Amino acid sequence: MKKAVILFILLVIVIAGYMLVDERQLSIEGLKSNLEALGNWRNQSPIVFAGLFLLAYIISAAFSFPIAVPLTLIAGAIFGLFWGTVIVSFGSTIGALLSFLASRHLMRDFVQQRFGDRLQAINDGVKRDGSFYLFTLRLIPVFPFFLINLLMGLTPISALRFYIVSQLGMLAGTIVYVNAGTQLAQIESLSGILSPGIILSFVLLGIFPWLAKVAIGKWNRHRRYQGFDRPAKFDRNLIVIGAGAAGLVSTYIAAAVKAKVTLVEAGKMGGDCLNFGCVPSKALIRSAKLAHQIRHGENYGLEPGQPQFSFKTIFERIHAVIRTIEPHDSVERYEALGAEVLKGYARIRNPWTVDITLEDGTVRSLTSRSIIIATGASPLVPDLPGLEETGYVTSDTLWEKFVCLEKKPEKIVILGGGPIGSELAHAFVRLGCEVTQVERGDRILPREDREVSEFARKSLVADGVKVLTGHSALGSEMQDGRKYLNIESDDQKSRIEFDELVVAVGRKPRLAGFGLEELGVPTDRTVGTNEYLETIFPNILAAGDVAGPYQFTHVASHQAWYAAVNALFGIVRKFKVDYRVIPWTTFIDPEVARVGLNEQEARDKNIAFDVTRYELEELDRAIADSATRGFIKVLTPPGKDRILGVTIVGEHAGDLMAEFVLAMKHGLGLNKILSTIHTYPTLAEANKYVAGEWRRKQVSPRTLAFLDWFHGWMRGK
Repeated sequence: MKKAVILFILLVIVIAGYMLVDERQLSIEGLKSNLEALGNWRNQSPIVFAGLFLLAYIISAAFSFPIAVPLTLIAGAIFGLFWGTVIVSFGSTIGALLSFLASRHLMRDFVQQRFGDRLQAINDGVKRDGSFYLFTLRLIPVFPFFLINLLMGLTPISALRFYIVSQLGMLAGTIVYVNAGTQLAQIESLSGILSPGIILSFVLLGIFPWLAKVAIGKWNRHRRYQGFDRPAKFDRNLIVIGAGAAGLVSTYIAAAVKAKVTLVEAGKMGGDCLNFGCVPSKALIRSAKLAHQIRHGENYGLEPGQPQFSFKTIFERIHAVIRTIEPHDSVERYEALGAEVLKGYARIRNPWTVDITLEDGTVRSLTSRSIIIATGASPLVPDLPGLEETGYVTSDTLWEKFVCLEKKPEKIVILGGGPIGSELAHAFVRLGCEVTQVERGDRILPREDREVSEFARKSLVADGVKVLTGHSALGSEMQDGRKYLNIESDDQKSRIEFDELVVAVGRKPRLAGFGLEELGVPTDRTVGTNEYLETIFPNILAAGDVAGPYQFTHVASHQAWYAAVNALFGIVRKFKVDYRVIPWTTFIDPEVARVGLNEQEARDKNIAFDVTRYELEELDRAIADSATRGFIKVLTPPGKDRILGVTIVGEHAGDLMAEFVLAMKHGLGLNKILSTIHTYPTLAEANKYVAGEWRRKQVSPRTLAFLDWFHGWMRGK
């Protein structure tokens, strides 16, 4: 309310200022007629006159009064070129700063809260290139300076940077106008000051920073390549290192457009997802879910029973599933597509040359115009005392070990409360293992809303998982032939016995051994890339887990398109990778799926939102399937039909999410989902019903009251 009052007062001042301005006094003749009187005043009190003139200029600039040009001409006529330029330069910049600060104080919070998600790209651009933007706008006088002040106040640019860049950017225009003022007696009209030639000069000055930026970028790239001998011609258009999701998609695209491409893989084709991650874990989860359903047959009108199974057979099925999918990612398939596939270790010798150590020990060197690094990630193993002695498995190694076990491990400890740890904990407890999950944070699935994390915890606990949050692992030890994990919480130490310890605390990109360090490519946590997925060498790109910022197979495939297209066609056009709509799912039971913002992220970013919720216990198909646990939660801007984010907890949540991903990607709102026919009875109807809940909330009480009156009137009342 206070800000609104201040804004109103400022608006009144601006309007009054415009009304008080006498246009006749602002004409060339008016300025000339007052010049002698102003000159006499300056001669009598030069310091006072200069101070008052500076103050008047600051006020006029701050409130955008239409007297800036006349005042500048007067400054040139009265003070001369040097002092006139000094006074006008500081007066205009200080006034601009005051306008900037007023905009920031009165309007920025409101604008960012209401439109923060839409302005994210602009905010990022200003943080990165704000000085260039501002300097260019200041150099070109066709842009209203007051508008620049107000708009820049809404962005993250600092006040000090705004002031310095504004003063430098406006200096050229200031000199032109002040110099014109020194020749005021010869000027016939204000329009004559800015001739087409001068305007063109300003435009060229405005373009100059961007030309300089491009030139500097090219010079930096040239320096990067100095010391390396660029081949006169290349063996390949593209070499891809790594045959996981990102590498396979990159290779597929290159082969499809008839580029000569070589794919290099030292391990198994298909990478982590096929062999160690997505595929085997989902096969395990399916077996565990069926075992759970047999135990709870009463939920389906059946007699509950004890599932009869062999732990070894379950893992044999998992490997059979992998073998069934393997042909999709096989050497034979990609060679049939036209790609060359080499089994071996790749090392980048220089920006265009890759040395490949083949399985027989021979080394083959290939040159390529472009290289894509798609080496994936591996499990992160903490440095805990005793871990090597007691032994452990990761999400990569447990599949090979457990398929050799004749019976299930009785006691399993899962170290980690993220998606991987939670999925494995839920699966193993349903297969009859005694499972303890240890998480250092205060809750599992910390990226989700707190209520979702709590929902997931209750689901795991209900099935028998002992979830220990707020517990740190100190190390492991052997005692009397038994294995123990030592943990600590609130200075209280304890230990947990285990037969198998599964380490699932995260994954780290595979960065070592590929020659990146020797080339100077940044590898701080991930391979350093720009928005085009280029490294410091534009012809060397990265995609997938090794590039970040997300470690999902579908994101790796998404990035691969950008990496491949930019690598092959970047000389014509480059595409910035698009991370605006990224969905993900945690496959516990019920599943947890999300796209866009959740409540905790929206609050952290100060984005205003409304929440619309639909409980699955109201859905006919969920009732028929005994799958009523869960809900759909949609975030929208207050009063607007635009989806900010969706969280789904429930049966097949990951599948249900696809409709919302499509809607967000293409700017469709909940009204579009509501007006779409959904088959009855399906779980997908929940998406339509949550849209209906949102629509009902948009109807005002006044409208409902009018409709009540209208229908009463229609009945003859």
